[in-house]
Amino acid sequence: MSHEDIYPGHCTKGHPEVFNIEAMPEQPTVTKPGHVSRAEIERYFKQGYLVVEDFFLPEELDPCLSAIEGVVDKVASALFRGGKIKDVHADLNVFQRLTELDKDFPGALILTHKDGVLPPAFADLWANPRLLNFMEQILGPCVYANPIWNVRPKGPSVVCPDGDIPWHQDAGYFDPASYATMIPVVWVPLLDTTTDNGCLQIVEGGHKNGMVCDHLNCFANTWHIMMDESKVEKTLGVNLEKNVKTLPIKKGSFIVFNNLVPHRSLPNKTNQIRWSLDLRYQKPGLPEGLYGELPTIALRDPATPNLKVDWSPYTKIRHLHQHMMTCGKEAPPPEMLDTTLTGPWMKQWPLVHGNRHTEAAGLVPLGQRA
Repeated sequence: MSHEDIYPGHCTKGHPEVFNIEAMPEQPTVTKPGHVSRAEIERYFKQGYLVVEDFFLPEELDPCLSAIEGVVDKVASALFRGGKIKDVHADLNVFQRLTELDKDFPGALILTHKDGVLPPAFADLWANPRLLNFMEQILGPCVYANPIWNVRPKGPSVVCPDGDIPWHQDAGYFDPASYATMIPVVWVPLLDTTTDNGCLQIVEGGHKNGMVCDHLNCFANTWHIMMDESKVEKTLGVNLEKNVKTLPIKKGSFIVFNNLVPHRSLPNKTNQIRWSLDLRYQKPGLPEGLYGELPTIALRDPATPNLKVDWSPYTKIRHLHQHMMTCGKEAPPPEMLDTTLTGPWMKQWPLVHGNRHTEAAGLVPLGQRA
C-alpha cells in the first residue's frame, strides 16, 4: 500500500479553473483607492502571486508592531513568573527582544506564534478599506476573512532554527476539502525584507495545474511540513531551480499569493527578528481549510452596505483547538509554557521525521512503528 493510498492529504484531482486566469472576476468599472491595474491582476492569476509596492502607510503598520510588543511582553512576563528566565529584556526593541528571550528560554519564539489571539490592530489591517478594494479585484465583490491567520517571528537562524521554513504549499496544511478554494494570503512584512533576513522565495506558476503536491512531516526539529521535492515537477509542472523568484520587499509593500504556489523563506542571517503577518481571504460559502474549526468572517458584502465586522470568533486561542483535534478531545491541554506545536496537518502526510512536536501529538515516524 502506497503513501498515496493511506494519507488523506494526497490530491487526486486538480482544479486549475479555480486558480488561473479564467477565475479572474470582472474588474470594477470605478477605480477605488487601493486598486491596481488590470494587467497586474492578470499577472497575479498567471504567476500565482503579485508584489504590490508602497501600499501601506507607517501609521497603518506601526500599530501592529505595538500589538506585537504586547504579545512579546506577555510571553516575557509569563516566563519570568514561571521562573524560566531572570531578565525580561524590557530595554530591547521589538526586533531584538524575542531573540534574547529565546536564548534564555529556547522556544520563546514559538510561544508568541502560539498566542493565537487576534489583536485589534491586526483586525484593523485585515479589514483595511484600501486592502479590501484590492481584494475585490481578485475575489469579486464579496470578500471574507479566512480564519488561518498568523503573526510570524522569524528569528536569527543560529538562535531560533524553528523559524526556518522549507518549500511548501499552504494548502498542504489545510483540510483537503478546501483544495478547490482559492485562499489568497497577503503577506505583510513589518520591516524591509532582504536575502539576509529571510525574504520570501516563490515558485512562479506552481498553481497552474491546480494540484497539491505530496508533502512530508516534519521538517528538521519543527512542526512544518515540507514538499516531497521528488514529485514537484511531475505534479506541479515547475522546477525548483528554474522557476524560483526571490522577492525582497520594503516595509509598506506586500506579496499576495494563492494557496497552491510553492514558497519558502530564506534563513535569517541577521541579529533581528523578521516580523510578518499572514492575512488570508476567500469567497463566502466555500471550505475554509481549518477543518471546520472556525468560520469565515464577512468583511465586505454588497448585500450589507453598512457591514459591521464581528471578529469575536477569532479572539479565542486557536492553537489549543488544533492540539485537541490532533491529540484527541480527551488529551490534556498543553501547559502555558509548552513550546511544542501540533496540528491536524501532521496526520495528513507521511511522518518521515519525528521530533518533540510530533511526539507531543502522539505520532510515531514511519519505520519506527510496531
